[in-house]
Amino acid sequence: TDVMACEGVLLGMGNPLLDISAQVDQELLDQFELKLNNAILAEEKHLPLYPLMAKKEDVEYMAGGATQNTMRVAQWMLQKPKSVGFIGCIGKDEFGEKMKEATMKDGLNAVYMEDETTATGTCAACIMGGERSLVANLSAANNYKYDHLQKPENWAIVEKAKFYYMSGFFITVSPESILSVAKHAAENDKCFMMNLAAPFIMEVPPFKAVLTDALPFVDYLFGNETEALTFAKTEGWETTDLSEIALRIARMPKASGCRPRTVVFTQGAEPTIIAVEGVVHKLPIIKLAKEELVDTNGAGDSFVGGFLSQLVQGKSLKDCCRAGNYAANVVIQRSGCTFPDKPSFHDAVKANAANQWGIPDEK
Repeated sequence: TDVMACEGVLLGMGNPLLDISAQVDQELLDQFELKLNNAILAEEKHLPLYPLMAKKEDVEYMAGGATQNTMRVAQWMLQKPKSVGFIGCIGKDEFGEKMKEATMKDGLNAVYMEDETTATGTCAACIMGGERSLVANLSAANNYKYDHLQKPENWAIVEKAKFYYMSGFFITVSPESILSVAKHAAENDKCFMMNLAAPFIMEVPPFKAVLTDALPFVDYLFGNETEALTFAKTEGWETTDLSEIALRIARMPKASGCRPRTVVFTQGAEPTIIAVEGVVHKLPIIKLAKEELVDTNGAGDSFVGGFLSQLVQGKSLKDCCRAGNYAANVVIQRSGCTFPDKPSFHDAVKANAANQWGIPDEK
């Protein structure tokens, strides 16, 4: 079924951050105890990192934050303005204005709570050899309040949407918002989706508890290989087999029986794993030469954005994954989560004949 995306069909909630991206060396990573391919929240000891990044010659500032990235990419793939909404908290400052400009240019319907007392959140994206280490200083993003969501004009955005997506990162900010939207989705046979986001979301017991509370409502769960392994470990599962982990999460209890849970794990250059109804599909990604890789910042977010752009149109799992692969492939060849003016997804699908996508055809 080909459903045209209508205005406001997809809504994301999360932490709007301005990425401060630059190339770094091992020395800087060691100085701040950072690991590549990881994402953490800034502590006191990380605060000197931000002025250091800002001084670098190649520094770039761009709209970031995991859920906001995903929503921007979904909107870009759909091309129809305001198909996608985003809610989060920014400060009343220059960085906040930069963020508004970026999301407006992208056609995203961004509805920000504005905190006059706190700076807009930033994320240091430390790039080395194409990999990234992310250090988020949430600032204003951390001050999102459930009351903002309950305002009639904002809850109307929730009511209008049929698909909801939140990164696990939002767990540290507003569990009430997550659970109220999750319950709304279950009660109204709508689709609620989350992302495991980062190992610390599962390793810190209060955050894991919120994830556990939300999981019964989750229809689609996304994550990468590191997050999948961390989830299994914190559940006390013995296995490190990603397919087995995906199947086990897909089988966990659900609040609403309307649809089975689908679990999607990306693993960098390795095939994407999709588990649903007791079956695992493995889907190869689009191959990219190492020299064409600029950085992986936003790769997972953009995979989900591409995926959701087709899901909201009623497309098959196979088409969703194709679009996810396409979007991620575009973004990793650019700095940060950025993209050209228009997607050429349909041309890309034709160019990559069906045999390259190793997923059984849907009925």
